[in-house]
Amino acid sequence: MANKQQQHGRRVPVLARGMFVALALVGGGLTLALDEPAAQEAKPGVLHDIASTETSQTAVLAGGCFWGVQAVFQHVAGVVGVRAGYAGGSAETATYEQTETGTTGHAEAVEVTYDPRQVSYGRLLEIYFSVAHDPTQIGGQGPDRGPQYRLAIFPRDEKQANVASGYIAQLNAAGVFSRPIATTIEQAKGFYQAEAYHQDYVYNNPGEPYVVIYEQPKVGALRHLFPGLYREKPVLVADSAS
Repeated sequence: MANKQQQHGRRVPVLARGMFVALALVGGGLTLALDEPAAQEAKPGVLHDIASTETSQTAVLAGGCFWGVQAVFQHVAGVVGVRAGYAGGSAETATYEQTETGTTGHAEAVEVTYDPRQVSYGRLLEIYFSVAHDPTQIGGQGPDRGPQYRLAIFPRDEKQANVASGYIAQLNAAGVFSRPIATTIEQAKGFYQAEAYHQDYVYNNPGEPYVVIYEQPKVGALRHLFPGLYREKPVLVADSAS
């Protein structure tokens, strides 16, 4: 509990901005744009995907605050587990306190474990670029700024790297977004699970202003845009630990 309370304290500036956005919308006549977001809509399908008969694979994706990205993929059919954590840096600096300094090389990320016979890597990328993050924002996501909130894909092998780079090129060539895609592809250096209080955060804190304003709409967009892949009951870290 103490750690969670401390963590809330470090998020106070973010929550304050979030509540200011809400007040501006309710009050009317005042518009606050932290960064004009790309429209949440289903993006074109991946042209070149990975065909696999394996029962389990993983994908590591960073798209700003890991709470919302985790929540999105927890509701995707075929996903069997999603862990919030850190990617891009070393094991020695894989803590929330150190990552939040923006000096460790880590990004807040999620590791998605999925059954490729039910949902492919390419389909996960379609969800990632459609609802999990705005790939046109530079330097962070929404109110969360800094290299620890950068947008990045960490391929686990050459096949994933080829699909990811090909899909980014496909989206850019088609002019799907009004601005160039800022999401990068980085070499995987390991994934390190975040502290327990970060896991299942959106599920455990549905009324928190930051969650209501920035994270829950992503899950709603998944339900609306990918009804065939959406499942109501999320797969939680807590369930796998019990």
